[in-house]
Amino acid sequence: MRGMAMLIFAVLLIVMGCTQTADASNYEESKIKTIHVGGKVLCQDCTQGWNEWVHGAKPIKGGKVSVTCMGERSRVVYYGSDLTDEKGQFNLIINKNINGKELKAKLCSVRLVSSPDATCNILTNFAGGRTGVKLNRPSLMYRDLVKYTIDPFFYTTPMCEKPDTDDHPDNGHGGHY
Repeated sequence: MRGMAMLIFAVLLIVMGCTQTADASNYEESKIKTIHVGGKVLCQDCTQGWNEWVHGAKPIKGGKVSVTCMGERSRVVYYGSDLTDEKGQFNLIINKNINGKELKAKLCSVRLVSSPDATCNILTNFAGGRTGVKLNRPSLMYRDLVKYTIDPFFYTTPMCEKPDTDDHPDNGHGGHY
């Protein structure tokens, strides 16, 4: 009898804990007013040796990064941008409510826009910088703050740009320029 009472008590504690956790997560979600998106923009020089190419990327100051958020009807509901600091870091801040409607982070994408460095201004798609990266998993959730941290985006030097050598006749050039 005593074992049965302990079992019922344990089940009650588990159920109460689960419902309180669920209520807390719903409460926290409704309190969120802004979405923060952070990351870095770096220059990767392919003319360097392997170690420098892989590990020697340098930050780009003044690089422009944008965020575009779509609505449920696949229309742009928010567009914003930020410039990187001397460490190549950016921090986009997005209001969660736009024109009375709640913005959904999963419908936002972040991408490279421009580099002020003439020696390193070729977009790459490492980590999705050229095509854009969807916000899917927050790196931090605390009270009314949600932050997404994006993997570093990269530009490269003009010498590293892959030339268009497509010999396909549909491009109008027939392989000749």
